[in-house]
Amino acid sequence: MPDAEPRNLFEKFFATVSYMLDGPTVWVKEKIVEPNQKSYPWYHQKFRRVPTIDECYTDDVVCVFEADAQYRRDRQVESEILSILRERFESCTLYEAPDHMEKCTPLFREYENAATNWFIKYGDLGAYHNAKSAYMKQKHRMIWERRHGPVGSGKKTDTVDSTQE
Repeated sequence: MPDAEPRNLFEKFFATVSYMLDGPTVWVKEKIVEPNQKSYPWYHQKFRRVPTIDECYTDDVVCVFEADAQYRRDRQVESEILSILRERFESCTLYEAPDHMEKCTPLFREYENAATNWFIKYGDLGAYHNAKSAYMKQKHRMIWERRHGPVGSGKKTDTVDSTQE
């Protein structure tokens, strides 16, 4: 408690010496350094959200470029999230060695769900893909699900029986 009043001459002397040494550094930090600092470090830069590829006109090259750049950033972030989830599950299995199947199951389910969602969005696109190819994949998946039901559930059965007609 440096703001408390010193009780005796000894404490008053050391408080004065402390203020003499600490005062100029605090003044430089508060008056010079902090006002000139950026509000974020370089690795936490926040990009503004731009229109997605479906909101761009076909001849708007700048919009398509920005949508591709945002798509690459989003893919990189989601890949890193998936990597962190995988590392958490692996460290849990190492830490909980004999009983890891019971104790690490929620982490495994979360990782599997995230991996499935990542594959639905980015999987099977090839090496050189962009926002347009990912958008087309999403569109084709939605058409498939409308015609045949959810992927992996088997073929959709017809509701009208041909013998009743």
